[in-house]
Amino acid sequence: MADAFAEFATSRHGALFRYAYLLTGDRGLAEDLVQEALVKTYVGWRRLRDPNNAEAYTRRAITTTAIGWWRRKSWRAERPNDDVPDRPAAGDDVTARIWLWQELLKLPPRQRAALVLRYYEDLTEPQTAEILGCSVGTVKSQVSDALKKLRTRLGSDVVLKAGMTE
Repeated sequence: MADAFAEFATSRHGALFRYAYLLTGDRGLAEDLVQEALVKTYVGWRRLRDPNNAEAYTRRAITTTAIGWWRRKSWRAERPNDDVPDRPAAGDDVTARIWLWQELLKLPPRQRAALVLRYYEDLTEPQTAEILGCSVGTVKSQVSDALKKLRTRLGSDVVLKAGMTE
């Protein structure tokens, strides 16, 4: 059991960290989140009917743990960030990405998780629903609501790049 878990944790750590980082926007918090989720996965390892489901189990643990963190008052405290302009300069792709990233961090956790899983991780709606522990319809509504909020905040003149459309 321990060997199989160690192999899983080692081989998938990078992907799990990327997912956690996209949810938190902070490297230290992402590492903490991955570690906590891996502990939960290790504890539940014997209950996994199929070890091939370990990644989905761990991603779900990452998601639910992150949502729990966001609900705590201490999580809502101000966090340092770089000064980002209100709107990107024309043709400044790096500034636009940073600006979009800041707007993504303002989304509610479940909406952000749905967008990250669907468009960054390129998972299907059923795969996203499994990780989030909800129905496909809920995934669709979370993604739709998130995209509407982004469009409202970013303005009608901003085009969301490939994959970030309904």
